[in-house]
Amino acid sequence: MVTPFDKNGVPDLIAYEKLLNHIIEGGVEYVVALGTTGETPVLDNDEKIQIINSTYSIVNGRVPVVIGVGGNHTSAVMNDLARLPLDGAVAVLSASPYYNKPSQEGIYQHYRALAEVSPRPIILYNVPGRTGRNMNASTTLRLAKEVANIAGIKEASGDMAQCMEILRDRPSGFLVLSGDDGLALPQMACGMDGVISVAANCFPKEFSQMVRDCLKQDFASARKRNDLLMEAYDLLFAENNPAGAKAFLYELKIMANELRLPLVPASHELQNRIRKYLDGYHQS
Repeated sequence: MVTPFDKNGVPDLIAYEKLLNHIIEGGVEYVVALGTTGETPVLDNDEKIQIINSTYSIVNGRVPVVIGVGGNHTSAVMNDLARLPLDGAVAVLSASPYYNKPSQEGIYQHYRALAEVSPRPIILYNVPGRTGRNMNASTTLRLAKEVANIAGIKEASGDMAQCMEILRDRPSGFLVLSGDDGLALPQMACGMDGVISVAANCFPKEFSQMVRDCLKQDFASARKRNDLLMEAYDLLFAENNPAGAKAFLYELKIMANELRLPLVPASHELQNRIRKYLDGYHQS
């Protein structure tokens, strides 16, 4: 989920409630708060706690909640896992360390240390486009097989061969979730279990149903839904994430189009393209 801000740059909990109701009523089966789409690098600790508690309160048991807790300072993330209110979460989503560019052994030891202290199972998050370092399939599988408190992975490498290797060799019960909206359909055809999605902020009903079609092996229906969303995927990530999502949600009258620096709102050109897409989408 994105984190709404008001015109003063303060987290807008009224808009946040509107967003949560929008996506839950649209049919999503779980929500993820404080992921990278939520602009977590620019939220302070008090704001994170406020958003976590608001998520629990607004969701009120309707769907499971996953909380993002990550970073490139292992001991600081361990402290966050002990300090943040995670009792209401079913799992923690934790991105692989960014900028430091650790070796595969460093990535393994980072996650092993987190798993030893985390009060909730950890979902690994491999997103080399943001972190600067890919987590190899061998590292993912080593963690899946050797560390008990690791439940799955959000795979956003875009490398289909790597994804298929993980799917082929994963242990029983290890979840593999797509982190690429535009690749979710073919990745689920290969055997992925679901998606952690940006697009579902804006199109929860359509995207969720596409995922359920895939889970039922009804790829003809899934393709029809996915075809309608393909342009949206491009628009969502054309400039930066979550600027695209917030531009869509602004047009849908769910929140203000406000981001925190260093991110800025979508350009006028992109906003116009998004408005034009939504006009056509609602007519289809």
